[in-house]
Amino acid sequence: MSDAAYPVVRLKPKIDTRALKQGAPWVYADELVTDRRTKALSAGSLAVLQDTNRSNLGLVTVNMGSKIIARTLDQDVDAAIDPQWFAARISSALALRERLYSAPFYRLIHAEADGLPGVIVDRFGDVLVVQPNAAWADVRIDMLADTLLAVTGASTIVKNASGRARALEGLDTETKVIRGAHPGVVEVPMNGAIYMADLAEGQKTGLFYDQRDNHAFAQRLADGARVLDVFSHVGGFGLAALAGGATHALAVDGSAPALDLATRGAEASGWADRFATRKGDAFKVMEALQEEGQTFDLVIADPPAFAPSKKALQNGLTAYSRVAMNAAKLVAAGGYLVLCSCSHAADLAKFRQASLRGIARAGRTAQVIHTGAAGPDHPVHPALAESSYLKALFFRLS
Repeated sequence: MSDAAYPVVRLKPKIDTRALKQGAPWVYADELVTDRRTKALSAGSLAVLQDTNRSNLGLVTVNMGSKIIARTLDQDVDAAIDPQWFAARISSALALRERLYSAPFYRLIHAEADGLPGVIVDRFGDVLVVQPNAAWADVRIDMLADTLLAVTGASTIVKNASGRARALEGLDTETKVIRGAHPGVVEVPMNGAIYMADLAEGQKTGLFYDQRDNHAFAQRLADGARVLDVFSHVGGFGLAALAGGATHALAVDGSAPALDLATRGAEASGWADRFATRKGDAFKVMEALQEEGQTFDLVIADPPAFAPSKKALQNGLTAYSRVAMNAAKLVAAGGYLVLCSCSHAADLAKFRQASLRGIARAGRTAQVIHTGAAGPDHPVHPALAESSYLKALFFRLS
């Protein structure tokens, strides 16, 4: 296909193209000329991106309703976005995961970092949960789904349409099974524990694979410990700690369905007698535990994104500091505290500073013993800071 087959969109004058030429995958709405012809492009359309000198910069997909108005799909402006193109990207991603993991439970596609902008695919054995969080993938969901099945050999695909990203693209929020049968709740073996993932009704894709390596590090601190897992979702750190020899784990979350899945995971793992849950607002539960005089050898707090954007950064950092203060008060002398952030707007330095401020407000002193990130099935795009979003700080408190 020649570039003449695609419409052309152009950057505004004086836009610095160095980042794009070095691999940056996004063009923002205030950087693109939006004349009548460009505005007429339907969401998810393909176009050749050019600079003001009419030099080609790559093949992009356009969504006039998104702040990220263009996303680079291929440096080759003649590329055909067809099943063969999808198969090459998916096969490359699959080869990495199969080298990393012996069992088919992992993030298969991590959006721009795997060459499929806005597309998230998590694998649960024979089931794939797809989040087409960009318009170009949503309008090509059938091609994407069929190619995923052909490359991986999976039989079921759930399209998960929840989350903030789709809303920003102007997309629907209907989650549904688009290939195969309804998967229900799936058992996921990870770090010696069994997790229960509700793939059609659960949060996001059903399980957060990104914390796998951080769960494993926490296990090294868990032998013989009493553990508190705050914002636990389906048992994340708590079940991993029990696999590491913890004597007891208490999971705290605001979602009753998530805690039910956590309990079922503990039962399936054979640890029902060492596992308990408490439903409620995390801050209120931590304050109640303080009033009860409880302490724990290992406390983990893995909250949702308090700073999902730069606009929310200051309020988010305040919330992270408050989490750190309340959690630190529950750590026994010589015990361990794990604090996590999935907010890309709060970089590691800012998150660490907010966490240490909260620990100091609790009257505790800390050693930083480890800094974690997302696992290798969540690769980082070197020109996209947003793809490096997860931080996990491990402290020893005195």
